Amino acid sequence: MQEQVLTQFLLENQAYLYRMAYSYLKNQEDAMDAVQSTACRALERCRTLRDPSAVRPWVTRILLNICKNALRLRKKLLYLPDEQLDLGGYTMPEPEDSLTRQIEALPFDQRVVVQLRFYNELSLQEISDVIGCNLSTVKTRLYTALKRLKVNLEGAEANE
Repeated sequence: MQEQVLTQFLLENQAYLYRMAYSYLKNQEDAMDAVQSTACRALERCRTLRDPSAVRPWVTRILLNICKNALRLRKKLLYLPDEQLDLGGYTMPEPEDSLTRQIEALPFDQRVVVQLRFYNELSLQEISDVIGCNLSTVKTRLYTALKRLKVNLEGAEANE
């Protein structure tokens, strides 16, 4: 029963999972790997899903943990300077606007809450379920992040 519900969710929500992974990892291949790892891990552990109606936050939490681990691993890797790489004429696009850059500059815990709330349109309760925090903690992180964004964006406008 759980495996059937989970398989259907994974098939119907591939684009949702990819967008979420890409919003954290900022790399197409890493995002696809994260979605694939999420599907594998979820299917391996489908018996631990107690409530089939909670499949979305359960899978999203698995995905966020995989993305967080990928980001942690990325910090340990040694990167070569751009001039030593042959990019074949491709350059990574810069974030389009000041808001996107400011959101990416937020601490991870705050950025996750903002992205889940506004990019993925999850309710505060769903965010609480996904990241495994109290609802009040989610509200505090969101409030702090929005306050920080407001200050940073007003400062950026004043400098222009």
